[in-house]
Amino acid sequence: MLNKDMTLCISLSARPSNNGTRFHNFLYEALELNWIYKAFAPTDLSLAIAGVRGLGIRGCAISMPYKEDVIALVDRMDPSATAIDSVNTIVNDDGVLTAYNTDYSAIARLIERNGLDTASPVLLRGSGGMAKATAAAFRDAGFSDVTLLARNETAGRALAGLYGFRWMPEPGDATAEILVNVTPIGMAGGPEEHALSFSEEAIAAASVVFDVVALPAETPLVAAGRAAGKTVISGAEVATLQALEQFVLYTGIRPDEEQVRAAEEFMRAPQV
Repeated sequence: MLNKDMTLCISLSARPSNNGTRFHNFLYEALELNWIYKAFAPTDLSLAIAGVRGLGIRGCAISMPYKEDVIALVDRMDPSATAIDSVNTIVNDDGVLTAYNTDYSAIARLIERNGLDTASPVLLRGSGGMAKATAAAFRDAGFSDVTLLARNETAGRALAGLYGFRWMPEPGDATAEILVNVTPIGMAGGPEEHALSFSEEAIAAASVVFDVVALPAETPLVAAGRAAGKTVISGAEVATLQALEQFVLYTGIRPDEEQVRAAEEFMRAPQV
């Protein structure tokens, strides 16, 4: 039951999903915490963050396209966010807002878990805040043969130069062993929700298809990768890992593996 003593956590995104809501609320119930989590699509980011501070909201997840804009609105930057100038998590300690980034650790863990070969060439599409976290994770894992694809030349060249990668505006007929999408292409509710971020030819030539988009869990790129028999890493996996670290930052509690697995299954279950 809702009550006046509940601790509130929220997420801010241009296109909210139920992923975080289901994941966090499942664990709150499983661990008998008097907490609740709600997703929002803010009409004014600065006012939304002021609300986090003024209402004593404990935690706030930050999604596209606010991961960089929110930096000017917080009080402190944890090294995880400072290193890549991108924020996906805010923790409120008595009105002091500290920004973190759990995207980086999630990507790094998935690179390691899937045994991705650091000698493999990579096509990484995107130049926003999540692309920064992804590019940093690939660089730090030891990848050097990376081409960053970004329509925005200024942002694309800057991000590629930051990590010693190449830049191209569009994929064209380029191929690579590892394809990584970090753009809204394929995201539910967007203008390109049915589009492929990489061509069928590029998918056929690849060994690994990695889509950071979490909504839907089965994006056009993920579906095409599975159909082609490729190793597939989905945005739903990223969402689970980064949400787990957010949960720990908010609550100070680390759920056990069985609880996390159950929360992930609940998050991915069909919603009616």
